[in-house]
Amino acid sequence: MTDNILRKNIESSIQVHALLLEACLPAMAVAADALIAAFRGGRKALFFGNGGSAADAQHLAAEFLGRYLIERRPLPALALHTDTSAVTSIANDYGYEHVFSRQIQGLGIAGDVAVGISTSGNSPNILEGLRVAHQMGLYTIGLTGAGGGSMRELVDVLIAAPSSETPRTQEWHILVGHALCDAAEQAIAVATAAMGVSATRK
Repeated sequence: MTDNILRKNIESSIQVHALLLEACLPAMAVAADALIAAFRGGRKALFFGNGGSAADAQHLAAEFLGRYLIERRPLPALALHTDTSAVTSIANDYGYEHVFSRQIQGLGIAGDVAVGISTSGNSPNILEGLRVAHQMGLYTIGLTGAGGGSMRELVDVLIAAPSSETPRTQEWHILVGHALCDAAEQAIAVATAAMGVSATRK
């Protein structure tokens, strides 16, 4: 029985990942170009999510700020849930639906990229963050699951996993995030090399 459960999870993940190129490559390319343009222009990326998606947001922000595979300059990225004092004070004073939008108002500027992650596409605080980001002139990227939920109407580009299962969607989001980071990293490395500074892979 245990073997069957494990096999089912692996096979299900493989099936979803196999649809990635067909389902989302054009949207991923648009998102990658937006991130590259922001970093080249001295702007930053703001990631936000709840629960497992918060962990994904923190993971991906760290990949950009630290490094993914290539030694290069740090790419400015923040995960907005990591300041617990800010999150809890905003939730207490304004309501949990504003924990990201309030931070975006204070930290975001036009030309930044806001990346909202929600497997359902309907998390109120993610939607409010994307709504405010769009109003402020940030480029908005949504990572979600099948259908896109209400997020679909709020973002400049939607990357929706072809699955309605939360575990498969979250696994897929990390693959997408890693691919976006690799694309941005290599673009920055090329620009750095053109200025006479070497870049190496770890």
